Amino acid sequence: MDRNILVFVGLALLILIGWDVLVTGPQREAYQEARRQAGIEAAEQAGPDLTQGLEIPTVDATLTRIEALQQAPGRIAVETPTMIGSINLRGATIDDISLKNYRTSVDDDAPLVHVLSPRSTETATYIRSGIIIDGKSDDAAVWEAPEGARLTPETPVTLTRQEGDIRHELTISVDGAFMFTSDHTVTNTGGDQAVLLPYGFAVQKNLPDDLKNFMILFEGPLGVVDGELFSKKYKKLDKASNSVATEGSGGWAGITDKYWLAAAIPPQDQSFELKLARVEGARAPTYRSSYQLDGFYLAAGEATTVTSNMFAGAKVVEVLRGYEDGLGISDFDKAVDWGMLFFLTRPIFHTMHFFAELTGNYGVAILLLTLVIKALLFPLANASYKSMANMRKVTPEMTRIREKYAEDKLKQQQEMMALYKKHKINPAAGCLPVLLQMPIFFALYKVLFTTIEIRHEPFLYISDLSEQDPTSFLNLFGLLPFDPTGIPFIGAIGVLPLLMGAAMWVQTKLNPPPADPVQAQVFGFLPLIFIFIFAPFAAGLVLYWFWNTFLGVVQQYFIMKRAGVEVDLVGNIKQTFQRKPAEKPAE
Repeated sequence: MDRNILVFVGLALLILIGWDVLVTGPQREAYQEARRQAGIEAAEQAGPDLTQGLEIPTVDATLTRIEALQQAPGRIAVETPTMIGSINLRGATIDDISLKNYRTSVDDDAPLVHVLSPRSTETATYIRSGIIIDGKSDDAAVWEAPEGARLTPETPVTLTRQEGDIRHELTISVDGAFMFTSDHTVTNTGGDQAVLLPYGFAVQKNLPDDLKNFMILFEGPLGVVDGELFSKKYKKLDKASNSVATEGSGGWAGITDKYWLAAAIPPQDQSFELKLARVEGARAPTYRSSYQLDGFYLAAGEATTVTSNMFAGAKVVEVLRGYEDGLGISDFDKAVDWGMLFFLTRPIFHTMHFFAELTGNYGVAILLLTLVIKALLFPLANASYKSMANMRKVTPEMTRIREKYAEDKLKQQQEMMALYKKHKINPAAGCLPVLLQMPIFFALYKVLFTTIEIRHEPFLYISDLSEQDPTSFLNLFGLLPFDPTGIPFIGAIGVLPLLMGAAMWVQTKLNPPPADPVQAQVFGFLPLIFIFIFAPFAAGLVLYWFWNTFLGVVQQYFIMKRAGVEVDLVGNIKQTFQRKPAEKPAE
């Protein structure tokens, strides 16, 4: 079979398999019937000498978000330029945060994204830090707040409570992005020493409502210790043997999904134990990512302060890296799912983001990124197209060999190889650029699929480059008043997939159609097949592939012309639409 056909068929199979394995993934699991309110458990968090008598509050009913907010013994309002919400005075739990700059859809009136939700709701997500003292949990402790207290970047809030001989003072501050800072001062006013065990955790109760469950995407508990990322998908943690427990320093513990992160961050200069686990409760399982510092003794009359951080917000790469530099948080940008091809996804993202900052549009940035990739691959592509041009020159000789040795395939192959050697032609040269494009293609898909910077970014008629092309040929690209995008297979075929298919079809016409009618049909149908394959992909990815193919057509055309090869592109296209004359019957 012709080398180009093998390349195209291989490319089609790779994309089909990649779509099935990486995108479709397993379906969303059913919600568990049981529900439970999470807390720190003695058996999991520390040895019995430190956590004996730990109390674990439970929840008898699942409440709506509004009911849960009203049920709390008290709340402190939180508002910054980026978030709005409240802190539950029970446990000083951060469990109500919505993001001002992010909505659930591109519609202006769409609800704000809730990154944290109260613990008594069905799929609660919350974060907190605290100190277990003499084995007694502070999870259910109710803090006192100044009347009218409101947490803003300009106004920290100080909470207090007294428990026996131990006095607690908790000062919470928040910056202009997504980071909370907790300064927890404990004063021992009694006559005996106390045992202190600082901790922090992020909790997800049940499975999230918007769980994607794609193989290409990580969702679940994760954390960093000593620069190493540890992560477990929800499904993996259903088996207790898959739980993670490791020790070190410098890192954090969190729960993440596609775009959002809730994280508890210990002091970076202290050793801690990271645990990722599923905890079975009386009514609901919880998935928890937690850290625990080393326990220590606080002498009578002494005081100590433990400082920690908590993050609740969007995984904006520049923001995460800013916290790495400003707060010294180790490898915080690993919360972004860069994947196994991180050595490609990271530079692709940063290059695209640079162009977006330069031009103000991610669509233009993708076009410029494609030019950069083309420039980097130019030496290989140039050699490939030159080899193809040389093959075009010897096409008559190749045809003669095929006809002469039609019955002797071995001799035909030997003569072909001799011809290639004589004219210094590498028949496999055209495969290398295509093979190099595949990891770049999947890396770009990963970037477009997982980085929040692309989310809801427009380009021309496209409102969101991270979603599929919003148009469809079935309603004449919006002229007819109905939405066909839900129709399987063909409903999602819009402007960009059609342009991409057209560019691929033109590329096949740079050479005259093969003499073999079967091969000619394969070449004719491949662009159509690719239209169906690419239609559900993110519009940004289809934009890249269209622009890459178009540039390839232009590049190949001029290289072949420069090599002295006659390229009748228009004639080849016309020939496709010409009817072949009917063969005259033999007389």
